[in-house]
Amino acid sequence: MDFQGYFPIWDKLAPGHQEMLLDNLTERNIKKGAVIHNGDMDCTGLLLVRSGQLRAYILSAEGREITVYRLFDRDLCLFSASCMMRSAQFDITIQAEKDTRLWVIPAEVYRQVMEQSAPAANYTNEVMAARFSEVMWLMEQVMWKSLDKRVAAFLLAEAAIEGTLLLRLTHESIANHLGTHREVVTRMLRYFQSEGMVRLSRGAVEIMDEKKLAALGNT
Repeated sequence: MDFQGYFPIWDKLAPGHQEMLLDNLTERNIKKGAVIHNGDMDCTGLLLVRSGQLRAYILSAEGREITVYRLFDRDLCLFSASCMMRSAQFDITIQAEKDTRLWVIPAEVYRQVMEQSAPAANYTNEVMAARFSEVMWLMEQVMWKSLDKRVAAFLLAEAAIEGTLLLRLTHESIANHLGTHREVVTRMLRYFQSEGMVRLSRGAVEIMDEKKLAALGNT
């Protein structure tokens, strides 16, 4: 399927705007682990995921990471074009969690389309609102939920994404997603293992008792 089939409001755009987007698109293949966008000084352009998985995260002054949101097939990333939103800039890094194919729409091109097209402006506002909802949800998790509940919820979310209970995750990567230290995650996972909720092995965490883990994550 081509770009027209992935862009949700394609049929609502005027022919001139469709032509403008197609004439300026680039398609990229990104290897797992590669950083696509790095901070608010980097105006990469808007990213539309064709296949794969991206992670958007922020980095503290001490070098700790925390995942803000993730992008899957058909998802559009606006914050990779922060220069387009002069009043709302975000120092976000975007990295490929899996080998990813995506389209890049230059920020200035999309800005022109958005300024001239009501459907494009409405769609952009909807995407922005959804992203801010994810940010607010993250803030609530960090402020009000204890780490054991956040780790439990994260493991279950990962299992749903990957479609398996055997998660190829290091303690370091879990810590990076949750904005904490690896040693803290290791202690938490060992506690989960002692309670029969998970089984740990090198570079992997296997969920053994989904119900018990879910009960912990939902309390």
